[in-house]
Amino acid sequence: MLDEPLNQNPLVQSGNLLVSEPFMADENFERSVVLLCEHNPSGTFGFILNKPTPLTVSQATDLDLLPYTLYLGGPVEPNMLHYLHCFDDISNALPIRNGLFWGGDFDEICQKASLGILSQDNCRFFMGYSGWASEQLEDEIKENCWIISRAALNDILSVASQTLWAKVLQDMGGKYKVFSHFPTDPRVN
Repeated sequence: MLDEPLNQNPLVQSGNLLVSEPFMADENFERSVVLLCEHNPSGTFGFILNKPTPLTVSQATDLDLLPYTLYLGGPVEPNMLHYLHCFDDISNALPIRNGLFWGGDFDEICQKASLGILSQDNCRFFMGYSGWASEQLEDEIKENCWIISRAALNDILSVASQTLWAKVLQDMGGKYKVFSHFPTDPRVN
């Protein structure tokens, strides 16, 4: 599914995946995989890919056209709707990496939904986002809170949420493959 070799690039870049270390104490990011959409000297912005909510986009908004699972993108501005997609023909969409885009013309997304082109495998909707101030993410990486992955993003939206964290770590191999098997609570091993 993740069709490109993974490696641990210590340089944080847009398009990287941040994988939380196995025992992260912050419940917002426990066992999470965050796609970084923007990283620059003023800060970092991304979405948690594997935190589905019990709501659909239609239930959370007045958009009956979008009966897709709504994900929690992060704890910042949880009332703001964002979306990632695989459509290179959406106006004003910002490329992330490997055919994955953030945002763009929402009416064009709705049009793809009405034509039956939109699916959960090519578009994901988020409430809120994950954000870090300047140098904050680098400090968290130095404290071993995050593992950086340059996984291919081609199929990232089609990997099941409940297995994404372990899948990325397993594909990284070595000690990361071992991490993927750590129990959530080591006392219950």
